[in-house]
Amino acid sequence: MTRPPKKCPICGKPRVEAHAPFCSPRCRDRDLVKWLDDGYALPGPPAEIDEDGLPGRELSQDD
Repeated sequence: MTRPPKKCPICGKPRVEAHAPFCSPRCRDRDLVKWLDDGYALPGPPAEIDEDGLPGRELSQDD
């Protein structure tokens, strides 16, 4: 029983070992751009925003 070849997560074509887990440099680069443009996100609580419009930080007891 052989497994079907794994597919590129971007376009669905068969993967190429040199560009794993993608099929080509183009799909690899498209994935990188998506990461850099915040196209992927992990679920979590919303960030608190300060009056400056910047993400705040929690203060410890020492601050």
